[in-house]
Amino acid sequence: MTMPDSGTALRIRALTPDRAAEWDAFVAQCPGATFFHRAGWQRVIQRSFGHKTHYLYAEQDGAIRGVLPLTHIASRLFGNALISNAFCVYGGPAALDAAARAALDRQAMALMAELGADCLEYRQLERLHPDWPAKDGLYATFRRAIAPDPEVNLKAIPRKQRAVIRQSLERNLVLEEDGDVERFFRLYAESVRNLGTPVFGKRYFRALKEEFGEDCEVLIVRHEGAPVCGVMSFYFRDEVLPYYAGATPAVRGLGAYDFVYWHILRKAAERGLKIFDFGRSKQGTGAFAFKKNWGFPAQPIIHEYQLRPGAAIPDVNPLNPKYRLFIAAWKKLPLPLANFAGPLIARDLG
Repeated sequence: MTMPDSGTALRIRALTPDRAAEWDAFVAQCPGATFFHRAGWQRVIQRSFGHKTHYLYAEQDGAIRGVLPLTHIASRLFGNALISNAFCVYGGPAALDAAARAALDRQAMALMAELGADCLEYRQLERLHPDWPAKDGLYATFRRAIAPDPEVNLKAIPRKQRAVIRQSLERNLVLEEDGDVERFFRLYAESVRNLGTPVFGKRYFRALKEEFGEDCEVLIVRHEGAPVCGVMSFYFRDEVLPYYAGATPAVRGLGAYDFVYWHILRKAAERGLKIFDFGRSKQGTGAFAFKKNWGFPAQPIIHEYQLRPGAAIPDVNPLNPKYRLFIAAWKKLPLPLANFAGPLIARDLG
């Protein structure tokens, strides 16, 4: 499929399997690209959720100049949206110049109209379209530079939190890397049920591990032989992103989260990585406070939109009062039932 962009030498094309390696090579060197721009997300999303994806790239003289991964989610419950990138923290067009970005924007807006979507949504760390409607007060991410010396990283953490980390190191916790997602999923599923959130299906986590290999790490923390905490992290260029985490109620008082996050930070320093990205959290939540307690500055995530005439900015998030009763009821579901029904709902949350 070729879609000419009139007035320039650029062409907007849809990603095909034979260009995936070139796409990823571009993402690896484009300053504005992230782990969530990698071509593998297209396969993960299609396999795990069945959504249609539209991975567009701008090409000039045979070379890729920009990429835009888009997922179309049409849901009776949560609306009809074209998202970059769904199920991810960051997205939007990653381009080498304004012309490539503008060409991708135009094609995305045309695709939005063609699909009958209510909105086009970009998730970004900066405002790229000052004239677009935007939302920046809901989610924040937490990113900080990693020093080569672990002691410097430890001292950068506020004193009270340092004490919690040191205590966790004395509690007979055992950490191990896991090549499978089975134990991690059990921990994650129980944790999100307890928060009143539908869980993603196990196949999603399995697809992430299979697709990204060594760039997708699963760590399990055991106490007295029993798994109590698990974290799935992504690695990209010189960054580490602890992205999904879960724990049993037994984790309280053990400091297992502090134990595993300190291990990830320390090992990242030893590997020469430069950025620790603690990931997205909703403002006003316990996860948000936990990351601030580690001394990480909160950085708003910008959600930019193009809207169908008459459509409103979507408000699909657990802090929306209209979901309060649903969340309260979900927390009481037996875990097997939550694990069965959750993926049917979570697949449309994006």
